[in-house]
Amino acid sequence: MDIKEIVKILPHRYPFLLVDKILELDLEKGIIVGQKNLTINEAFFQGHFPDAPIMPGVLILEALAQAGGVLVHLRSNREKIAVLLNVNNAKFRHPVRPGDVLILRCEGMHFSSKGGKVHAQAMCGDKIACEAEIGFALIDKKQI
Repeated sequence: MDIKEIVKILPHRYPFLLVDKILELDLEKGIIVGQKNLTINEAFFQGHFPDAPIMPGVLILEALAQAGGVLVHLRSNREKIAVLLNVNNAKFRHPVRPGDVLILRCEGMHFSSKGGKVHAQAMCGDKIACEAEIGFALIDKKQI
C-alpha cells in the first residue's frame, strides 16, 4: 500500500503522518507491517535534540498507532475510523536517529465492531526501538 492509499484511510497529514508505506498486510492473520523513513529534515529532529537528534518516543508510539489504526479500520469497519484509545506496557529500547528506517509491525490481539487492540513493535534494523499494546475505538469519520 503506497502513501496515496494510506491517506484515504488515515486523517493525518504532514507533519503528523508517520507511515510512509505499508509493506505487508494480512487481514486474515491480523498483521500489518509499515515503514517510516527518517531524515534529518524531520521537524522534530531540529529540537529533539540538535546535537544528538533522536525521534521522540511519543512519536514512535504515534507511528505504531497509525499503522495499527489502518489494520483495525480494514479489519473491523471500513465506514469508521480507528482512533487511539489507550497504550499499555510501552517500552523504549533503542534510540531512533536520522537515516534510520523504522519498521512498524502490529499484530491483532482483538477486533470488534467497536474497535480493536494490537501488539505493536517498532524496529530499527534488528533492534527493537519500542513495543506496546495499543487499543483503538472506531468512530464515525464525521465526529473528527
